[in-house]
Amino acid sequence: MSDPVPAQGASLGPSLTIAAIAAALGARAEGATELIVTGAAEPAQANADQIALAMDPKYAAGLSEGRARAALLWAGADWRAMGLKAAIFVERPRLAMASLTAAFDPGPALAQGIHPGAIVDATALIGAGAAIGPFVVIGAGVRIGPRARIASHVSIAEGTVIGADALILQGVRIGARLKIGDRFICQPGAVIGSDGFSFVTPEKSGVEAVRETLGDRGEAQAQGWTRIHSLGSVEIGDDVEVGANSAIDRGTIRATVIGSGTKLDNMVHIGHNVTVGRDTLLCGQVGIAGSARIGDRVVLGGQCGVSDNIFVGNDVIAGGATKIFTNAPAGRVLLGSPATKMETQVEAQKNIRRLPRLFAQVAELRARVMGEGQAGDKDGDG
Repeated sequence: MSDPVPAQGASLGPSLTIAAIAAALGARAEGATELIVTGAAEPAQANADQIALAMDPKYAAGLSEGRARAALLWAGADWRAMGLKAAIFVERPRLAMASLTAAFDPGPALAQGIHPGAIVDATALIGAGAAIGPFVVIGAGVRIGPRARIASHVSIAEGTVIGADALILQGVRIGARLKIGDRFICQPGAVIGSDGFSFVTPEKSGVEAVRETLGDRGEAQAQGWTRIHSLGSVEIGDDVEVGANSAIDRGTIRATVIGSGTKLDNMVHIGHNVTVGRDTLLCGQVGIAGSARIGDRVVLGGQCGVSDNIFVGNDVIAGGATKIFTNAPAGRVLLGSPATKMETQVEAQKNIRRLPRLFAQVAELRARVMGEGQAGDKDGDG
């Protein structure tokens, strides 16, 4: 018999019993809870040493195609009828996924200590239990908390302070004199603490005139741009995550601030002097212009844009590609460009789709009215 083809899925190394997984999830398990699994997989691709993810009845059919002996199931599922030896029952699938993936994720393969290929300034302070990978450069006066994990090709400039349990992945660039809290996660290629995009002209520019007049550049003359340097810092709270290739500019005078618990997706840009509150989610390609203020628990969908110097209140939710040009009150749900209430935008889009039919109806009515008018003229002439 030929060797079995390895199943697709997440078999990442740690071996856990069904009982241990249930405990990590705070969930109820039944059956042979002593079974050991080494990863997770979708039902149809699951191998015998993987736990199948079938937390909704629509995924149950896939169990018969795979080889899983245990599965994560929805509450009340009949696991014996599915041919399983053990099951874990979850009420909230995505929350269960958070604990499950954390249990099986070994993180980057970094040995404790400082790799011989790293360059660490003699005045830098590295916390106990830290792991510093090859080609890392850490500048003068940097302080890094205990148990930090810093992967290859990361640079951290002078005077920056990073808290405990940081995970900073390949190629991250962290500027000088920044303050970053505990449990910071930074995905590959992000840049934190670059200069803000600030320029000025000797005389009033066409841009300034247009902002004042909303359309007229006036007598603005051609002239060059003079750079305004960024003297401010970036201050990041605890439990913040920054996605791959994101950029956070330092402030001009005061700091750019990211509140605790906030998560940035890939390719998010935070301009100079921006303040972002706590537990906010900024999805891919969001751009926030300089000096904007974003409240707590705000969610901005992919490709949202926020104009400079405006305020987005607490608990605002904006759908993808929304463009926010003016202050948004707390709790508002927004969509579109320019941003309006989501229900208003949805109704407007429905009306736009109805326009061709409306135009046809108007044309038909016009033709009918015109025809009746011509008939009336003929009758009058007679």
